[in-house]
Amino acid sequence: MAEPLLAHLSNERLTLTVTQLTQQIKTLLEGKFRDVWVRGEISNFKAHSSGHWYFTLKDATAQLRCASFKMFNRLIKFTPADGVEVFARGRVTVYEQRGDYQLVVEHMEPVGIGSLQMAFEQLKARLQQEGLFDQARKRPLPLLPRRVGVITSPTGAVIRDMLRVLTRRNKGVSVLLYPVAVQGQGAAQQIAHAIKVMNQRDDVDVLIVGRGGGSMEDLWAFNEEVVARAIFHSRLPVISAVGHETDFTIADFVADVRAPTPSAAAEMVAARRDELLDAVAAYSRRLHKAMSFQLTTWRHRLAQLQARRGFNQTAGALQQYIQRVDELAHRLYVSLTTLIKARREQFERLSRQVASVRLRERIARQRGHINLAQQKLLHGLRQRLDICHRHFEVVCSKLDALSPLQVLQRGYAIVWGPTHQIVRRAAEVVVGDPLLIRLAEGQLTCITQEVIDDDKSNTGADIRVSSERTGKYR
Repeated sequence: MAEPLLAHLSNERLTLTVTQLTQQIKTLLEGKFRDVWVRGEISNFKAHSSGHWYFTLKDATAQLRCASFKMFNRLIKFTPADGVEVFARGRVTVYEQRGDYQLVVEHMEPVGIGSLQMAFEQLKARLQQEGLFDQARKRPLPLLPRRVGVITSPTGAVIRDMLRVLTRRNKGVSVLLYPVAVQGQGAAQQIAHAIKVMNQRDDVDVLIVGRGGGSMEDLWAFNEEVVARAIFHSRLPVISAVGHETDFTIADFVADVRAPTPSAAAEMVAARRDELLDAVAAYSRRLHKAMSFQLTTWRHRLAQLQARRGFNQTAGALQQYIQRVDELAHRLYVSLTTLIKARREQFERLSRQVASVRLRERIARQRGHINLAQQKLLHGLRQRLDICHRHFEVVCSKLDALSPLQVLQRGYAIVWGPTHQIVRRAAEVVVGDPLLIRLAEGQLTCITQEVIDDDKSNTGADIRVSSERTGKYR
């Protein structure tokens, strides 16, 4: 595509935009350099927070911008740094915004040393600087572990070798296997998780983490940082048994003990039973011999002391003190008995006084209650009497209003006839009949002089009488 364009430019003036030219250059470069290896020294290395890397590869006379994205970085075992000479494989691209061409790196290896070896050295140096390899933090193995936790592949020869060694050396040691993958993708995470799970158990005394021999790539799970930190934080002592005697991994440096082989690790945790019995028997003989010698020495020393004169005098003085102690003990018993009796009598006397005081206090309280009740009763009676008195006055007032005497007070009179009947009409009497007239005050005895009936006179009923004061009417 570029050749027709150049030919066309040579014949006539053709103007391209920057974008058009950049895109044509991009097409040319990316089509020409799709997969190239470049050797150079890393310079201006920057690890962006997004996970992408940006750096420059340079040699004595030229520089090349490079970018390595996160999806490829996770496959690169070592960490690039300024000054490291590397082989970088990738494709050339054009960054159109700046018009720069750059190498997009998809794989990278250090020159002169393998990437795994460089990653191993870098991680080893970093963990050592953090103190994960310090000898001061390494713990001794338990002398007689009850149970050994083994973290390895369940199908490899390693577990069979270790079980055979443990059974041969000490049948009293039990094994708890945590099966994991010991190589390949995810193996390191499984090993680290197994270490954490084993540390949560109370019936495991020591851990063996290992596998059989292999290449550096095969053993790489034990060089992963996650495994190293799991061993570092393990509560249980850890034996690293990876590969053969000549193989060293990061796990070997972090573990409390490095075993040259898995079988050697099994021998470390399981002491031979017959050797232990022989050792116990030897210690028993030495102890018995030492005790016999010490007893003989003490008997001889005691005989010498008993032979001395002062020993017998001491015995006599001791008897005197014993007798004196008995006498003092008796006197102390008598004194204490007397004192206790006196204190008991005093206590009983005080108890009676206290009881009397309490009785008087109760009587006083009850008397107060009675007085208060009396006051309440009298107050209630007075209130009741006042109510009754006011009611009585009201009734009396009503009776007075209905009494005939009140009518008489207004000038009316009651008249009784000769037969003591009340006279209501003038026609009930005749002239000459005696009448008794009741006034408001006093009575009158009268003789009827004239009878005037209402039916015969329009002046109304009228009785004319002559009267005389008398105290009695017959």
